Amino acid sequence: MRPFEYVSPTGIEQVPALLGPKWGANEILAGGTDLLSLMKDDVVTPKRLVNVKQIEALRGISVMKNGLRIGALALLQDVADNDLVRGAYPALAEACADAASPQIRNMATIGGNLCQRPRCWYFRNGYGLLAIKDGKSLVEEGDNRYHAILGNQGPAKFVSPSSIAPILIAYGAWVSIQGGGKPRSVLLEKFFVTPKEEGEREHDLVAHEMITEIMLPATSWLETYCPPGAKFCPLQIGMLPRGPSAFANYEVRQKYSFDWPLATAAVKLDFESPSVVIGHVAPVPWVSEEAAQVLKGKTISEELASAAADAAVAKATPLSRNAYKVQLARVAVKRAILAAAKGRA
Repeated sequence: MRPFEYVSPTGIEQVPALLGPKWGANEILAGGTDLLSLMKDDVVTPKRLVNVKQIEALRGISVMKNGLRIGALALLQDVADNDLVRGAYPALAEACADAASPQIRNMATIGGNLCQRPRCWYFRNGYGLLAIKDGKSLVEEGDNRYHAILGNQGPAKFVSPSSIAPILIAYGAWVSIQGGGKPRSVLLEKFFVTPKEEGEREHDLVAHEMITEIMLPATSWLETYCPPGAKFCPLQIGMLPRGPSAFANYEVRQKYSFDWPLATAAVKLDFESPSVVIGHVAPVPWVSEEAAQVLKGKTISEELASAAADAAVAKATPLSRNAYKVQLARVAVKRAILAAAKGRA
C-alpha cells in the first residue's frame, strides 16, 4: 500500500476542500471495506484519506415528516436490526441482513454500499472501469461469466455491485448530496449512471461531493406508529396496517454464505404503480418498465408473475459466457413477485 495523508474532519462543510476537484487524488474513508482492498491492490492510489467517521451529522436513523432518514454512516447491521426499518421497510431490513458477512455488515456503511466500486475482475486488476485495451473490450473477448446481460450495448459491461440499491429504489428512496455548493437531492434510481468513456464514474457525484443521508418515503406502518423525530418505536409488526403496496427482495447466489449475488430482484406491488428492479445484471440497478406494465392493474397469480419475469429479461443481450444469468434473473423476479403477493414484506 502506498503512503497517504490521513485527516478526520468533524463537520460536513470541511469535506469538499479536503477531497478536492479531481477523482483519484483523495478518497472518502467510511467503513473502508471496499476502499482498503482497492488500495491494497493498487487499483486506487489516493494521496489523502478523508475519514468521515467523526461527523455526527452523518449518523442516525430517525423518522422525518416525509419519511425515514438513514444517515450515510449507518452500518448495514444497524439498519438490519433497527426497529423502524424492520417495522416500516422489512424488505430493506432483510436485504441488509443478507448482505456480505457478519464481519462486513458490522463495518460497512449504507452510504458506502451505494458508492462501492464494481467487482469486475478486469477493473480490480487495473484495466480500468470499461476494461478496454488496444481499442478492444477485454470483457467481450474474455471471461464475462459475471458481467451484464442488460444495458451492455455500450462499452460498460460491469454490473452494479450493491445488493441494497434495488430494494431502496423499489421503495422510492432518494439520497441527499453535499459538496461545497448547494445541497441537492437525487432519486436513487437516477444516482447510478452508465459511463460511456474511461474516466467517467458510475455514480452521479463529482469528486468533492458525498452522500449524507438516504431518505425513504413514509409507509402506513411508519405513519401509524412513529411520530416525526422518533428514533425508536415499539415493534408492532403483527399490527401492521395493510397499505396499498407490498415489497419483497430476492437474491440468487452460487452459495448462501458470503458471496456476491448473481441476480437480485426487488419488487413493489401496487395496483396502479408497481415496480420491478433487477440487480447484478446491468451497469446500473435495472428498472424494468416492461415487467411493471405486465403487473399494473392486475391481481397477482403465478402465471402473471411468470409473464412479468419473462418481460423483465426480454431485452437481455447476454455475452459469450453469461447467458445463464437470464434464467437466474427471470427466477429472481418471479419469486420476488410471489413473495410480495403473499404479504411477506
